Amino acid sequence: MPDGRYSSLVDILQGCDFLTELVQRIEFCLDSTLSLVLDRASKKLEIIRRERRRNIEMLESLLKDTAAKIFLAGGIDNPLVTKRRSRMCVGVKASHKHLMPGGIVLSSSGSGATYFMEPQDAVELNNREVKLSGEERAEELVVLSLLTSMIADSQLKIRNLMDNVLELDLACARGSYALWTNSVRPTFTDSYTISQSDQCNDYSIYIEGIRHPLLLEQSLMAEESTTEASEMPVPLDMWVKKNARIVVISGPNTGGKTATMKTLGLSSLMSKAGIFFPAKGRPRIPWFDQVLADIGDHQSLEHSLSTFSGHISRLRKIVEMVSKDSLVLIDEIGSGTDPAEGVALSTSILKYLASRVNLAIVTTHYADLSRLQSVDNRFENAAMEFCVETLQPTYRILWGSTGNSNALSIAKSIGFDQKVLDRAQEWVEKLLPDKQKERQGLLYDSLVDEKELLESQANEAASVLSQVEGLYNEIRLEADDLESRVAALRARETQKVQQELKVVKYRMDTIIKNFEAQLKNSKLEQYNSLMRKAEAATASVVAAHQPSEIAFDDDDENRISFVSQVGDKVYVQGLGGETMATVVETLGEDESCMVQYGKIKVRVKRSRIKLVQRGTNNEATTSSSVKAKGRTPKQRSATTTDVSFGPVVQTSKNTVDLRGKRVSEAAFELRMAVDACRPYQVLFVVHGMGTGAVKDCAIDVLRKHPRVARFEDESPLNYGCTVAYIQ
Repeated sequence: MPDGRYSSLVDILQGCDFLTELVQRIEFCLDSTLSLVLDRASKKLEIIRRERRRNIEMLESLLKDTAAKIFLAGGIDNPLVTKRRSRMCVGVKASHKHLMPGGIVLSSSGSGATYFMEPQDAVELNNREVKLSGEERAEELVVLSLLTSMIADSQLKIRNLMDNVLELDLACARGSYALWTNSVRPTFTDSYTISQSDQCNDYSIYIEGIRHPLLLEQSLMAEESTTEASEMPVPLDMWVKKNARIVVISGPNTGGKTATMKTLGLSSLMSKAGIFFPAKGRPRIPWFDQVLADIGDHQSLEHSLSTFSGHISRLRKIVEMVSKDSLVLIDEIGSGTDPAEGVALSTSILKYLASRVNLAIVTTHYADLSRLQSVDNRFENAAMEFCVETLQPTYRILWGSTGNSNALSIAKSIGFDQKVLDRAQEWVEKLLPDKQKERQGLLYDSLVDEKELLESQANEAASVLSQVEGLYNEIRLEADDLESRVAALRARETQKVQQELKVVKYRMDTIIKNFEAQLKNSKLEQYNSLMRKAEAATASVVAAHQPSEIAFDDDDENRISFVSQVGDKVYVQGLGGETMATVVETLGEDESCMVQYGKIKVRVKRSRIKLVQRGTNNEATTSSSVKAKGRTPKQRSATTTDVSFGPVVQTSKNTVDLRGKRVSEAAFELRMAVDACRPYQVLFVVHGMGTGAVKDCAIDVLRKHPRVARFEDESPLNYGCTVAYIQ
């Protein structure tokens, strides 16, 4: 972090104790995924669980034999071993209860036709199971109590770490919000570095193009939920001079006066909370110690408050609480009573606040309040722009101007009776002093004309700048593209060689590790077999990374139309050199087939095979063809996905050995192996021949597992192994 931009984030976690030893201890004792206490958590727990597994095996074996005998004797329709009242038992028809002399009835079915009985020989084993189960639970509680005690001893460190993590999370949330709303960092006026050329030296608040944060959030969320662009809130420019203490905002109803005031209040609070706000450039704002607001109607029947009394009550509290660094926001000051008295009261309150607050923003329809600027330089005027042509507000603020309420124009836009409006206009002309009317009109019109001229000039300058930037970007992109092409050409060959070396090294290291691991657990007579397997795997890696001397022309019509047959002699692209392979299994019209060279079998696509010599084993070819034709349409369509699996070489990494395991253990290990496979990996399931129970279980698991695209039964050259293709 050379620029130090992230030093404040790093400082948050400085000095934190991450409790590594406690975390390692918990991970050693508990499986967080399955919420289990592991055997290794304590020596006693390991011994108890080992004895319990041995006892369960004996109990299950006894009950299975008993259930089988009862079934053969006609005592039950299907052998049934189950658990009732926490004890293992077997099911037997009520009419054949005599088949289990000395048995204990633990329960019965709802109809009473079946008894669940515990054989006399199983009583001792069941008793031991109950005892070991209780001991296991007690030892688990001991482990959990120990971990709980360790956590309790570290509670202060944990709380401190959590506090720091929460602080870091809050900082990240603030950053995410700034990116989402395209916000900028504000600068507090007191900490602002003044430059002689800075145009905002004369302003205590200088915010350009700020949007109401809450309205902007609504627009952004609406835009994300729909494909259509949402209408964004109008940006506001807020320029308050340093000597100003009171800003009087006037203008039409529904013109945006209150929204403008709320925007400033929200921006000040966001700045204090360290949150960027949606504006342009480098916004400047003072540090306000508190924001006091009176916005909305606060009348209450319960407290006997009218609109005016509620308003005055809140103004009294504001006056009592203000300080020299406060921001005060008052909406429609002095409203709800006689205009003359309302103006008098409002003037007195604003004069009082001008000497006691940092800044007060008020909205009003009283023209007399706007005239205070002419006699007191602590007052500043602002008006909300209103388009007379469309009779609609533009929601833009004009600083230094006094706005009209435009009540008659708004009434006309909503369809009020024109005769009534004409009469009202006559009264306005009689009541409004000529000088005031002339002064306000000339000032407002001049500001509007100047604003339109500046906007026109800014648009022309922006257009020219856009054209220049476009030309510059186009030239820069062409230059970057040329440089990237040269660099890519230089790096391509080096990268290809380095990648090839990494792959070869990784595969050779894997072969050596597997050989050493198998050698440690093998017997002397297995040494030659392990050595041959390692040599074959090494040869396959070497052969796969040798440059092929056989040309595979993409336009070779014989290769494209070639249909493999069992016994064909072929060259396979990627196996290297002049290595000739033999087709040992074909899938009819499928795009791949199984080939063998030496002791290595791989499945390759037809496009990577070049025929050398047609085989003579017609019987095998016919058998393979019949096997392919005998598949269901679903099976034939499934084989087309083989092209995505590529060549397949059996190693210890992609093999799961289920031989010698019980059916339940085999099913569990096979499911775990399938779940651990990468997409488009091939898994070799070794189940052996035996009684066929493990094989049937493996086939059933593969058939039902959602990740298994398809699987193949063992071939004549590889009995006891099923190949599964994982999607």
